[in-house]
Amino acid sequence: MTMPLDRPEAWQIDEHRVLGTGRVCSFVEDDITPPSGEQFTRQYLTHPGAVAVMALDEQGRVAVVHQYRHPVAMKLVEPPAGLLDAEGESFLLAAQRELAEEALLKADDWRVLVDIFTTPGGCEESIRIYLARGLSAAPRPDGFVVEDEEAHMDISWVDLDELVDEIFAGHVQSPSMVSGALALQTARLSGRLDALRPADAPWPARDIWAARVAERRAMESGE
Repeated sequence: MTMPLDRPEAWQIDEHRVLGTGRVCSFVEDDITPPSGEQFTRQYLTHPGAVAVMALDEQGRVAVVHQYRHPVAMKLVEPPAGLLDAEGESFLLAAQRELAEEALLKADDWRVLVDIFTTPGGCEESIRIYLARGLSAAPRPDGFVVEDEEAHMDISWVDLDELVDEIFAGHVQSPSMVSGALALQTARLSGRLDALRPADAPWPARDIWAARVAERRAMESGE
């Protein structure tokens, strides 16, 4: 039996409309024609994508941040993470920057832990979650200013086994934290940590995202 895998598939966009534009995301609407020929409409949020970091120390602890998330009115336990919104910055450099900015850490060993779509039914956000090991203290990058939610963010170390228990108890709900912790625990228990993908492994979802962005921009400009 062939293993079912995610695969690229782009249905025809007949018309694209921008319903609202924000600082990070836009709310858009597409008229779509699938291979069967009937047309339907879908609304969704655009998103630049993000990276997150599961920073694991030699004691089996993970560095986590406690960040207020206004849409859900909760302060969530999350891995250090940030948007892919710096022009020309590699995914790995973005992850390294976020680890220094939010957790004041750097790492000697970087690997790709897991790639996810957070809410593919309504938002195009994709996240690459890295595993970082060989940790040591690091200063915040020059020019970085702590503001908004980050000014109220706490940092702590949590035992990975306990973190997994809290996820199954329903006490930890961030998609990057749930995916990252469960993937990390699986990799650790199965002896896969050193066999994880290299830090510069291809990320096909981002190529698809870039093509879709170019298509939308062309439709918005009337080209």
